[in-house]
Amino acid sequence: MENFLIVLAFVIGLAALALAIWRFFAGPTTPDRVVAADTLAIITTAALVWLAAFFGNSIYLDIALVYAALAFVAVVVIARMIEPDAKQADAVSSQKEAD
Repeated sequence: MENFLIVLAFVIGLAALALAIWRFFAGPTTPDRVVAADTLAIITTAALVWLAAFFGNSIYLDIALVYAALAFVAVVVIARMIEPDAKQADAVSSQKEAD
């Protein structure tokens, strides 16, 4: 039964991976692609945990923890980079109000 659940988790993970890759390439906007990249990072972390369960080796859990932390920081940095500058957005909105 335990092997069945591990294989089932693998199959569900593959389906999630396919959907996230599709969103990454088909996403019409940059934020869609960033969310898809974050989802891919989460799926990769889950895959590392799956490997730890499948092989019975806890080193994969340490790698998954470090990978998840780095992926979180990377997504926050990318989100900050694509976020419009607050001062610029205020200037644009005040200019539109003046028109």
